Amino acid sequence: MNNKILIVDDDPHNIFALKLTLKARKYELESCMMAEEAIQKLKEDKDFCVVLMDMMMPEIDGYEAIRIIRNTPGISDTPIIAVTAQAMEEDRIKCLEAGAQDYITKPIDVDLLISAIEKHC
Repeated sequence: MNNKILIVDDDPHNIFALKLTLKARKYELESCMMAEEAIQKLKEDKDFCVVLMDMMMPEIDGYEAIRIIRNTPGISDTPIIAVTAQAMEEDRIKCLEAGAQDYITKPIDVDLLISAIEKHC
């Protein structure tokens, strides 16, 4: 069973907190702070069971990153969980319309996060 997760977030504190939480559950983790780097990692390594994508990042935000991934052969079916501080219903809809399979709001409810991850890993 593949348990490799890619965390994409421009805030190192968020990456640290997610890694701390997920390592305790024996997930293999990689991270990057820019969408371009995440897309490149996915192209080079097809073994990620899920991507945790922050939606508010500089340059290419999570919405655009998801759209790029969905339109890139070889990685277009990669499961993506949108992670965002935007908690309104229209934000959830926007994430799902961009191509995310799931949507988790910050501050993160660990049980909801693990449940969402377990659907894909």
